[in-house]
Amino acid sequence: MRLKALIVATVMAAVAGNAYAADIIRFGTEGAYPPFNQIDASGKLTGFDVDIANALCVQLKAECTIVTQDWDGIIPALNGKKFDALVASMSITPERQQAVDFTDPYYTNKLQFVAAKGSDFSPVKLKGLVLGAQRATIAGTWLEEHVKDAEIKLYDTQDNAYLDLSSGRLDAILADKFVNWDWLKSDGGKDFEFKGEPVFDNDKVAIAVRKGDDALRQKLNGALKAIVANGTYKKINDKYFPFNIYQ
Repeated sequence: MRLKALIVATVMAAVAGNAYAADIIRFGTEGAYPPFNQIDASGKLTGFDVDIANALCVQLKAECTIVTQDWDGIIPALNGKKFDALVASMSITPERQQAVDFTDPYYTNKLQFVAAKGSDFSPVKLKGLVLGAQRATIAGTWLEEHVKDAEIKLYDTQDNAYLDLSSGRLDAILADKFVNWDWLKSDGGKDFEFKGEPVFDNDKVAIAVRKGDDALRQKLNGALKAIVANGTYKKINDKYFPFNIYQ
C-alpha cells in the first residue's frame, strides 16, 4: 500500500526546506497508478515514471530518492517542500500551471473509455449512464465538462474505479489509454475492452517542479533530451509498452 517508500538512496539530513543540492533530487509520485508508478508485492516502488526518474538521475550523476504521496495532495506536498519534483504521470493543464512549473513532456497520453465486452456502450450515447474516473485528473475533468446527462463518480485511486466497474456499479470508465491498456491485460480487466476512439489524444505529461525553480527544471529538460537521444528512454518505453508513448 502507500507507505513512505524510499529507493535508490537516502536523502542527506542536510538537505531540507526549499533547497536541493545539485547532486541530490527528491522526487514524489503516487505509487498507485500502474504501469507508471506502483508498489509491488515486495514493497518496492516500480513503474515507468520511477524508471524515468532514475534514468534522469543517472544522466545528471545525481543521488535520488522517490517517495509516495496520495494523488489529491501531491501538488500541495510539492509546494510544501516534501520533495523537489513530481514524476507522477501528471498532465500539463492551465490550472496546474498556476501552481507549479513543468518540464518538457516525457510522454503523450490519450483518454479512452473502457466498458464490458459485448456491451452496447458508446461514447456518443452517455445519457442516463453511470461513469467513473479518478478524482483530480483530466479524465474526471473531461467528464464533468462534457457530460451533462449522466451520473459521474470520481475515485481517490484508479484501482478503486476499476473495482466499481468490475462489480457492475459503473457502466464505463474514462482514463488514460495506457493505464487502461495495462489493466485490460490483467485478470480484473479480461471481461472489458476499449470503446470508441480516444475522446482526447494530445495530453502532454511532464515533471512538475515548484514555481520559479528554473534551475532544476532546466537540468531535468537537458537530461530528458539526453536519455531520448542515447536510447535509454526507448529501453524503458519498450519494457512497459509495445508501442512508442513519447509523442
